[in-house]
Amino acid sequence: MEPPAKPPHDAKLGFGGVALTTARVPKALFEAFATVRAELEPILVASDYLKDAPFSWVTLVMRYGLKNEENPHYGRISKKYGDLPLSIEDDVHEMFGTFMDELRIVFRRATLRALIHAGKKYRCPVDALHDLAD
Repeated sequence: MEPPAKPPHDAKLGFGGVALTTARVPKALFEAFATVRAELEPILVASDYLKDAPFSWVTLVMRYGLKNEENPHYGRISKKYGDLPLSIEDDVHEMFGTFMDELRIVFRRATLRALIHAGKKYRCPVDALHDLAD
């Protein structure tokens, strides 16, 4: 098996977001993404989550919608950049009137659900992620 392509950076986890409703998302959104990335990225590295994976990093698009999905949607692994694109819908109602700390918890929970699901699919170690999800 050929090793996955490497991105032009050292990131192992990337975030994006898209609104599925007309609701406004909180301004602390990008700060919450950065906090979750800073917390979870070292765990992906330390747990060897990416070591034998057919991808070199994970991108997750948060869909601000009307439900909390348990399982992420998968895109094709990028042959050029080596990322596994995932997306997962989160209920935008949980984000109304929230401060950065509560928003971080919402994103962290959704990110862990997506990473654990993908880890099981691609046989990556997920024990460290499970410990955080409990």
